[in-house]
Amino acid sequence: MKRKEQLDQLREMEIDELREQADSLKESLFRLKFRKTLGVGETVNDIRREKRTLARVYTLITERETAAKQA
Repeated sequence: MKRKEQLDQLREMEIDELREQADSLKESLFRLKFRKTLGVGETVNDIRREKRTLARVYTLITERETAAKQA
């Protein structure tokens, strides 16, 4: 999925869904790091992609929480 499409999809989610997505990404990131340690497959790029997606999700959560406090 391209970054723009992914970001649009994330922006459509509610804050609870974003938190669930963050938990899922954390678990996925843990599994990828574990696979990298075992030497199974090429996971360095996958790890980078998951970390960036997780950062995007956290950014959206923070934006929504800040907007809710100001409103």
